[in-house]
Amino acid sequence: MNRTQPEFSYSVAPNPAYDSKGMLYVLFAGESQTLPEHRIGPKIYDYFLLHVVEEGRGTFTHEGQPYELEAGDAFLIRPGRLVSYASDTHRPWRYRWVAFAGPAAEKVVDAAGLTPTHPVFRPSAESDIPRMLQDTLNAFRLRRAGAHFSSLGYLYLILAAAEDVVRGEDAVPAADTAGSLAVKQMIRYMTDQYAHPVSIEDMCQSLGYNRAYLSRVFKQKTGVAPVTYLLRLRIDKARGLLRERPDLSVQQIASSVGLTDPLYFSRQFQRLHGQSPTAYRESVLGR
Repeated sequence: MNRTQPEFSYSVAPNPAYDSKGMLYVLFAGESQTLPEHRIGPKIYDYFLLHVVEEGRGTFTHEGQPYELEAGDAFLIRPGRLVSYASDTHRPWRYRWVAFAGPAAEKVVDAAGLTPTHPVFRPSAESDIPRMLQDTLNAFRLRRAGAHFSSLGYLYLILAAAEDVVRGEDAVPAADTAGSLAVKQMIRYMTDQYAHPVSIEDMCQSLGYNRAYLSRVFKQKTGVAPVTYLLRLRIDKARGLLRERPDLSVQQIASSVGLTDPLYFSRQFQRLHGQSPTAYRESVLGR
């Protein structure tokens, strides 16, 4: 029984507004229904090119290593790597793609786990990657003013989906590593959020950890309780503002570091540094 072959189609749209001096930018997006035995390469590119196979089958060859792919698979072409890809004789593939570049491109690709030895991955069946590639292509076709930013957003989401698949269970840390990771997340959270009146309870809820567990591992790793670390961080930031922003009042500085009660701020400052905020400012400014 003869299989009816699909008609060839090819469509590509460039990014109408990307900044070629940016750290990361999407160049173009496209889609194609190939013909049987349609082949590209062997050749090299000077940008990253990510394909997702929607229908059919084909072979992707990366630096001499062939990968037999089918609908649902994805493959990444890296700059300067010799590649070729060819559609199946009986079930030629249909795929979508997005091209991107920039000084940060290799770093984000490696962070997603797509190293030169892992150029292929298979998104989950529920993945939105095909839709995001289509939305990127549509934004470019319509020449939307925000196409640059939306395409970057889609690119990061696509790479996030790739990382979930590529790293899999390897991303789940062992107990000791998990404790270290939790402490790093706490420190980053407090460093980012100290200016807001957040509490340790807020942090634990946001990070998805039990407070007793976080408090225990944090003290084991740093020697101080989370609440003490956060207070010292805020007071240290306040010292910098007292030195560098003489135009701000003590109350304004307290609020700027997440302490809404200026009396409490002054009392804790005195306890940690042996003098009031006002006295500290006068001493460093020579008044």
